Amino acid sequence: MIIASFVQMLPILLALGAGYLYASFIEVDVSALVRITSDVFMPALIFHSVIHTALTSSDFLAVSGATALIFTLLLSLGWIWLKVTGENPRSTLPAIVFMNSGFLGFPLMRLYGGADAMNVMVIFDQIQGVFLFTIGLFIITGGFSKKSLQSLIHSPVIWAMGVSFAMLFLGIPLPNALDRSLSFMADAASPIACFALGVSVKQTSFTFHRNVIGSLLFRFGGGYLIAWLATILFGITGMAQTVLIVAASLPSAMLTSILPLRYGLDNQYASMMVVISTLLGIVTIPIAFALAG
Repeated sequence: MIIASFVQMLPILLALGAGYLYASFIEVDVSALVRITSDVFMPALIFHSVIHTALTSSDFLAVSGATALIFTLLLSLGWIWLKVTGENPRSTLPAIVFMNSGFLGFPLMRLYGGADAMNVMVIFDQIQGVFLFTIGLFIITGGFSKKSLQSLIHSPVIWAMGVSFAMLFLGIPLPNALDRSLSFMADAASPIACFALGVSVKQTSFTFHRNVIGSLLFRFGGGYLIAWLATILFGITGMAQTVLIVAASLPSAMLTSILPLRYGLDNQYASMMVVISTLLGIVTIPIAFALAG
């Protein structure tokens, strides 16, 4: 099962490696690449996936409830862990709580279970986005921030999810020409996202920190166990359970190493978490699939 999961990840690893190697020889503006991916291609992928979802309203509520519980527990327990280790939660908590559900999770789940797995992943990612740009920024900035609300309102990804779910539940059909266009753009989202992640890993610098081992265990093991508990409590089984468990134990999100810098904080700890967890993901992700499946 572990070998099969690794083989399934091979397209992701190749695209990620291509980004890493390309950035080794050619100067790449990673911030522009990330913005193009997250503001153009990701919304198209999300919109197309939601419009063609087979999830019922009860499935949607169960997945949403379990995901909200996952992040509530991750934030609470993560805060306690960092207080015990003496780390500053403002610059370190986001990196151990929030995972790379977009740039890594989307292509991963699309390969794993197609549209059905993507539907669950979209819900997971968007609820994470709400937590990240509200509570996450609240933690980083040291208080409630108007910037966090503006980030949510101006996010094309949030709008793509909101409009697509509204059309789905209201039964509004998507014109065939637009559907084909979104499908065309959606197909490009996953490889571009993985390529961007590889470029980001190449351009991220860090220094090793003594508490990172415990934080990595929390990111992988804690995320896995908390998601397993949440799916049990909400009665989620099968593919949806696997998606949530694996998603919750993914490597740290790239944004968690960028946001601290934006607000004048040191990002060495977060950058270290992003790079090391991404590299370890080659091993941890297949293990998570094997244990969850």
